[in-house]
Amino acid sequence: MELARSGLTLTVPAGESILDVVRAAGVQANSSCEQGTCGACETRVLAGTPDHYDAVLTPKERREGKVMMICSSGALSERLVLDL
Repeated sequence: MELARSGLTLTVPAGESILDVVRAAGVQANSSCEQGTCGACETRVLAGTPDHYDAVLTPKERREGKVMMICSSGALSERLVLDL
């Protein structure tokens, strides 16, 4: 995963969330429930295909793949570029 604004490339290990890895790297990311139900961690996707596991986005938003909830979702593509 790449963080465009921060210039970082990070690996998300199995069992960890994107949110946890981003924060561990020292990058500011909003969140609240951390379960994919509130929408506070919504992050813009610049490239790649998210694997959505949230209760916030509509089916259309999921298909478009322009945003994702980084507390609960992952990636279907090898490369995911986020606006962080």
